[in-house]
Amino acid sequence: MRPSKTYLVGIHLAAVLMAVVVLAPFAWLVISSISPPRELLSAEPHWWPDAPTLERYRAIFASSDGGGTDVAANFRQAMINSFIVATVTTLISLVVGVLGGYAFARLRFRMRRTTLFAFLAVYMLPPIALVIPLYLGLAALGLLDTKAGLVLTYCSIVTPFCLWTMSNYYLSLPPDLEEAARVDGCTRLGALFRVILPLSRPGVLTTGMFGFLLAWDEFLFSLIFTSTTNAKTIPVAIAEFTGKYSSDFGLIAAGGVLATLPPLVLALVFQRYIAGGLTSGAVKG
Repeated sequence: MRPSKTYLVGIHLAAVLMAVVVLAPFAWLVISSISPPRELLSAEPHWWPDAPTLERYRAIFASSDGGGTDVAANFRQAMINSFIVATVTTLISLVVGVLGGYAFARLRFRMRRTTLFAFLAVYMLPPIALVIPLYLGLAALGLLDTKAGLVLTYCSIVTPFCLWTMSNYYLSLPPDLEEAARVDGCTRLGALFRVILPLSRPGVLTTGMFGFLLAWDEFLFSLIFTSTTNAKTIPVAIAEFTGKYSSDFGLIAAGGVLATLPPLVLALVFQRYIAGGLTSGAVKG
């Protein structure tokens, strides 16, 4: 039975309304980033700037380092730091999650579920509870204010997420596929790489994307563990746009737009995998 025209119109109107609700904040962020300061501070809202300017983006991408005192140049370095830290963290966590998640899903060993829940418990701990022990550990290793220190810290957040997600995803796949591969002569690792991983592509990509977002958006650890442009990430750099006596709201908006672009690109590139990766394994654990 074909749906009625009224139903189709209602569905499309609801989709348009939802799109407006979701995209309106980002649109306002873009408008604020190209608006002159007098319009941002005006009591009357300006839905579109009278004289749009890209000066803030030029300041971010074209300004000199200035010895670490130019916040716009610092933000450019923070973008590079964030990309390096988030990418390395995601790769390490995905490797551990793909292999470890398979072990938790398919192998039977003592305290298997307890160990998996222990990883989940670490992931669920509030970050503020881990600041002092992590700070002391990084200080002892000489990793404060380094990208390696942030990667090590972020792996403690992202790796448990990848382990839990991938183990549940593997449970949604029928074990008969691996057994058939092993009958044909594959080892367990061979069955994983030749049979299971190609089928797990939606789960791996979705897990990697969300792991990247976890590392990309993290603020507290980066704020506490970094002090110079050597390792500061985007959330900390945006916070530095707020001065003691004044705030450059336009520069904050421009930084927000640039910080949103990598996750947005990831979502657009892997959108066809996201739905399958989120729903597969959702009912197993």
